[in-house]
Amino acid sequence: MFVAPPGYQPVYNPTIPYLTPIGGGLREGMSIYVHGTVPENTTRFYMNLLCGESESSDVAFHFNPRFDGWDKVVFNSCQNGFWEAEEKIHHMPFHRGRVFEMVITATSHGYKVKVNGKEFHHFKHRVPMERVRALYIAGDVLIETVNVIGGGMGGGMYGGMGMGGMAGGYPGGGMQFGYPAGMGGGMGGGYPGGMAVGMGGGLPGAIMGGGDPGGMGGIGGDYPGANLPIMCGQPDFHPSVPYSIMLPQGMFHRRTVIIRGMVLFGGNRMCINFVVSRSRDIAFHLNHRVREGVLMRNSMIGGCWGQEELELSTNPFVEGQYFEISIRCGRHKFKVFVNGLHLFDYHHRFHSFNEIDMLEIEGDVQLSYVHF
Repeated sequence: MFVAPPGYQPVYNPTIPYLTPIGGGLREGMSIYVHGTVPENTTRFYMNLLCGESESSDVAFHFNPRFDGWDKVVFNSCQNGFWEAEEKIHHMPFHRGRVFEMVITATSHGYKVKVNGKEFHHFKHRVPMERVRALYIAGDVLIETVNVIGGGMGGGMYGGMGMGGMAGGYPGGGMQFGYPAGMGGGMGGGYPGGMAVGMGGGLPGAIMGGGDPGGMGGIGGDYPGANLPIMCGQPDFHPSVPYSIMLPQGMFHRRTVIIRGMVLFGGNRMCINFVVSRSRDIAFHLNHRVREGVLMRNSMIGGCWGQEELELSTNPFVEGQYFEISIRCGRHKFKVFVNGLHLFDYHHRFHSFNEIDMLEIEGDVQLSYVHF
């Protein structure tokens, strides 16, 4: 089963309208990532950051693209039942029938909005962001992924986690708030190390069961994800390729790297390397050979490549489609999940995995974000 690290709880294909709590409230540095499609017949859709957990709560941030012949995006806030002054941007970054990616980042001054990797607008705070308790999405839009990211651990029962959905679903943890369908985010502060406990719905074994062989037990032992590092801090949004970054403290037991992106149409390959910088050894090499439909794994130690590993029950990477890879380091192997499903394990060939201190990504891939 996939146990998402505390603080990283994406929800896939939620039902619209969609309302999800933001556990612990919103804080500076947190981001909301939304990936979806604008239908051909759309007239408008909107996203609200609410000051409570009902759609009638005060709105700290209202984002509303309108396709009405005078296409525009409207920003606003609503307090005590009264809408305030609109901010209108007469430039439409969304297109009917097309996919979009959107990131809302909370700053000390307001909300920075990026659409498809480009800066779009900075809406200054009118309501203290600490009052924000939920995200609400409604209107003519299809959402494929939504995720509240970053912020670390907060106080109280829900810590600083991006809570999952009241509708829609994601296998891997979260509180259900009485709704039968989706999986949600993890509960954080107040429990040792945070957790991602499934309280309803979801995949068999993902709830209160005995956990996986790596020791992430269920209610009877540790909570799922209780010993995982917290996915705090900001991801690297829309970095350029080739991409290279040092991993602070190197790889360690249960460290997780999340990579979200898209294999480009007409591409030939996508490579992900976990590197020991001092020697340039590649402890783990993942190479998607697009034209061959092969996902090859290998290591290069002392300048020599080892035996390729090719066996795979399925290849989830498709040209033009977004993917999400979760690579978790165990004591004996890397566990690799794609789109929330376990894909393969890769047993360590390098004698000391904690010497791995660099991540490299190259090839025909567009990156949405990298988070570790």
